Amino acid sequence: MSSSKVQPRLGNTGFIIFLALLSAFVPLSTDLYLPALPEMTHFFNVPEITMNLTLILFFIFYSIATLFWGPLSDRYGRRPILLIGLVGYLIASILCGIATSATQIILFRILQACGGGVATTVATAVIKDVYVGRKQETTLAIVQSMVVISPAIAPVIGSLLLTFISWRGIFFAQALLGLTVVLGALIFKETHHPEHETISVMRSFGRLGVLLKDPGFTALLLVFSTMSIISLGFISSSSYIYQNTFHLSSQMFSFFFAFNAIGMLLGPLVYIPLSKFIDRFVIIYSCFFLSIVSGGLILMFGLGSPIMFALTQFPATLASSVIRPPGTYLVLKQQENDNGSASSLYSAGGTIMGSVGMVFVSVAEAFPVQAIAFINIVIGAICWLALWLSMKGFKNQIKI
Repeated sequence: MSSSKVQPRLGNTGFIIFLALLSAFVPLSTDLYLPALPEMTHFFNVPEITMNLTLILFFIFYSIATLFWGPLSDRYGRRPILLIGLVGYLIASILCGIATSATQIILFRILQACGGGVATTVATAVIKDVYVGRKQETTLAIVQSMVVISPAIAPVIGSLLLTFISWRGIFFAQALLGLTVVLGALIFKETHHPEHETISVMRSFGRLGVLLKDPGFTALLLVFSTMSIISLGFISSSSYIYQNTFHLSSQMFSFFFAFNAIGMLLGPLVYIPLSKFIDRFVIIYSCFFLSIVSGGLILMFGLGSPIMFALTQFPATLASSVIRPPGTYLVLKQQENDNGSASSLYSAGGTIMGSVGMVFVSVAEAFPVQAIAFINIVIGAICWLALWLSMKGFKNQIKI
């Protein structure tokens, strides 16, 4: 890390925590209010699919927003763009808390997604700005290990909040999170100073197309984005599976969800020591296989009880988390400039694919456990084959 990019006011530890909070915006914006989804469905007297739109549309518009924030941060710098998006997220969170209809909740969640989209994109771009090589990969793993703590604790916090306040308080808690990160952004020192300030905004957006024309970048982007179908499909359906299918309370759901979230936490922590001795591609292919095995175990043992479902889903949760650091590193390694644009495409790709998973489990709401098993098997197999074909077909164009 060059001296010009040191964070004198945040410090090294504060800098990592700040990046982790930024990267955690998506899980905190979803998992914190997952226990309240059934209550909100009854409160507004709407079908489950209607309330699920607060998740599905959030991820769709989040992915669209990231495509704008990344190039803008390349053009104008990380800090000003970060502040604009985070303030928008803060305002939208407050509006969600005072909404009076399901339609308003959906609309304000879209606004929340548009503002929150800046966080993950800029966080990833900043890591690429500051670190290189092995340090970049391990920093990604450390930040992501801190990020995935949020799925473990957010539903528990949400359930505890619901014992004292209504679902509206959940969104005010998100607003408080937004305020915290806004304060962090105010003392954050810029890590990217645009060299070509005369480049137009439209030309900055055009860099997205240039990156997509790189076959190595696009191939790896598709492979690792597709794995998000597994994680987000499970996250979006988990509250209904545990509370409606297995008839658990919202608090018990949070404990079962936290168990699966341990797999998300362990993933990056497992990858760091393994990658010292095992080739990253061996680890990646093993994770694809583990997802397939998990799906088969769910069909054989996980249909009848919440305990067995949690145990059999755990390998897929762990596998999708282990893949994140090497996947992010490999995608970003395919280009040396345009860090914001590359981060935008990576964030958008994962979110779009994750939305596909959420739509699938919503459509299959009569058989949600079987739907999760099917996703684990099919996506694990598709990703394994796609990566093998990509490495064979573009072996001279993919940087490893």
